Amino acid sequence: MKPEVILTNAQVVTPDEVIDGTVVVRGGEIVAIDAGPSRAPEAIDLGGHYLLPGLIELHTDNLEKHVAPRPGVRWPIRSAVLAHDSVIACAGITTVYDALTVGEIRHDGVRAEMLDASVEAITAGQRDGLLRAEHFLHLRCEVAHETIVQTVEAMIDHPLLRLMSLMDHTPGQRQFATLDKYYEYYQGKFGYTDAEMEAYAATKLDLNSRFSNNNRHTLSALAVAKGLPQASHDDATLEHVAEAVELGMSIAEFPTTMDAAASAHRNGLAVVMGGPNVVRGGSHSGNSSARDLAAEGLLDVLSSDYAPISLLHAAFVLHETLDLPLPEAIAKVTLNPARALRLDDRGEIAPGKRADLVHVQIADGLPVTRQVWRAGARVV
Repeated sequence: MKPEVILTNAQVVTPDEVIDGTVVVRGGEIVAIDAGPSRAPEAIDLGGHYLLPGLIELHTDNLEKHVAPRPGVRWPIRSAVLAHDSVIACAGITTVYDALTVGEIRHDGVRAEMLDASVEAITAGQRDGLLRAEHFLHLRCEVAHETIVQTVEAMIDHPLLRLMSLMDHTPGQRQFATLDKYYEYYQGKFGYTDAEMEAYAATKLDLNSRFSNNNRHTLSALAVAKGLPQASHDDATLEHVAEAVELGMSIAEFPTTMDAAASAHRNGLAVVMGGPNVVRGGSHSGNSSARDLAAEGLLDVLSSDYAPISLLHAAFVLHETLDLPLPEAIAKVTLNPARALRLDDRGEIAPGKRADLVHVQIADGLPVTRQVWRAGARVV
């Protein structure tokens, strides 16, 4: 039996209010929330700081940075997973869906190289109790790829697979509606010359015309058959959203226009936007502003995407800049993703829920993670 943990003198953020009080944890679960301080000598004094539910991240490719810390460098995969996990946990994230790309056409790129080894290393780390956060797998499926269906079929029964997203980064649509942004992104990331970019874009367009539509429907059917939540990705038009609804998707990742976000919201899809978009005040691709979506009531979930530290920061930015009640802002990184991912045992501070908790101090206006507990055990 895990020991009792008493966290007191905290501003406890519940789904409905902020309580100055105490949270009691026993056996890895929250058993009580009490107003006021505890007199128990073993109680841990949080100094009047915030106590939040553990953050839930459904789409991060942060692992890639640790696998390939510099151009041409490949780090040992198990060590990279441990480094990634430490960054995730120190950002206050207690549940993470590692987004691994399936269908990368750049065979010399890190995403094509790391897929199988990453799955193996994450699985081993979880099995052996080496990871601070709880990790699940999120397959980012590039539908415009010749053999992606066979690859996904081989992975569909993995016990850690809990989410699939269907994406298409072909130039001229979705995230990259204009070619100048497409060139800017890929030339900046990979150092392509204009001629190399032209050849790369031509390859992507050819693959899209041959495989995208059939693969999208086949992969979606696989997810439905396995009962996996599905996410659309970079929806830009009403037609994109209608197709997502038809295919049974329940999450809309990073819609690129206000019209697409509004349509997704009307149709009951959980609308996800990037924490970096909130923190920076706009999209690096020139697409929809997450703050604008939040102001219109269209933003349900935040994802840290490429910057784990942004998840907590973004929630407080929404609270401060849009005057969102703190419980509502925090729900976008806790309760709302839990519901979208069908995790009914976490995401809120309430009796009977798993004791995934984060002690947060505000220092010079910036939220700073001080301590983290997962299932009642301190991990940071």
